[in-house]
Amino acid sequence: MPVEFLGIGGTHDGSETSARSGGVFDKEYTLRLARAHEDFGWDRVLFAYGSGSPDPAQAAAYVATKLDKLQILLAHRPNVSYPTFAAKTFASLDQISDGRLTVHFITGGSDQEQQREGDYLTKDERYSRTREYIQIVKKAWTSDKPFDHEGEHYRFADFVSDIRPVQQPRPDVSFGGSSPAAYAAGGAEADIYCLWGEPLAQTAEQIESVRAAALAAGRTDVPRIQVAFRPIIAPTEELAWEKAHRTVDTIKSRTAGGKPLTRRHSLQNPQNTGSQRLLSLAAQGERFDRALWTPTAAATGGAGNSNALVGTPETVAAALLDYYDLGVDILSARGYDMLGDTIDFGRYVIPIVREEVAKRDAERRRPADSLAIDG
Repeated sequence: MPVEFLGIGGTHDGSETSARSGGVFDKEYTLRLARAHEDFGWDRVLFAYGSGSPDPAQAAAYVATKLDKLQILLAHRPNVSYPTFAAKTFASLDQISDGRLTVHFITGGSDQEQQREGDYLTKDERYSRTREYIQIVKKAWTSDKPFDHEGEHYRFADFVSDIRPVQQPRPDVSFGGSSPAAYAAGGAEADIYCLWGEPLAQTAEQIESVRAAALAAGRTDVPRIQVAFRPIIAPTEELAWEKAHRTVDTIKSRTAGGKPLTRRHSLQNPQNTGSQRLLSLAAQGERFDRALWTPTAAATGGAGNSNALVGTPETVAAALLDYYDLGVDILSARGYDMLGDTIDFGRYVIPIVREEVAKRDAERRRPADSLAIDG
């Protein structure tokens, strides 16, 4: 099937390698970055969530009114609003965007970050809540009759939403995590399961865990798989590796003395399994497979999407195709110069991957076509 590309819907120009030059919500930059994604072949952008960050739903709505094709992936934490209210917010945004919304539900991997907005549940309790929350949102999107709910975390009566999504029966649900509790919740409820970039062997193991969880939940389908990377590309391999080392040196200079880049993530001892996995990989070695490079993750304490793919556009495209061949069909990428790297990746990498995926898909269809002709 066709491959999809996910970028970042940043609201300012700051990154791990540079402080932002303006306000935390720079409307002009937000739109410029989103338009670059739309103009250079990306499918959708993520509007991320942080306890002190601008409301991603408002930023996404702003972009959706200005652009016609770019799809939206909206991050949402269940602790910040009641699920019936959230379902209406999502449906409204799907209407504003003419059916371009996917919702990414974040359970929360850091107790400290969750507690900043009054969430004192344990990690296991948060996963239980997220699963119940998603079930309620799905029903609110699809039910045309009032319904009651009495669960572990939520209770209400006689709810029905007057606003429904454009997409029928509903928008897709996205989910991520690398713990058994995450596999169980996301395997049961997600249309898209998101992983951070790891070596091919470990990624294959995680994909199998997600699929096993989906089957254990009684599903007849399995979630689509998304994997995220930080591409570092240049015209030659030598220049790409020089750029990669400069990038890490800059990150280290900004985190000197143990100062984290954001309040959301500590440089040491992260609580979430995904970051622990990234740091464990970095301790095992710097380079894996064709182009995967771990020092960017090590320098940030395994913060989020932080493992890099380093090389020429051809090398990075080939590495991405290795993941596609593994069963990944949504590729997430975010550079350190968000605007410039968005354009370069869209101009030089995305066309190669799309062309090769089309060839692979044609080859997969050919045996069936030949049998039909022979018959």
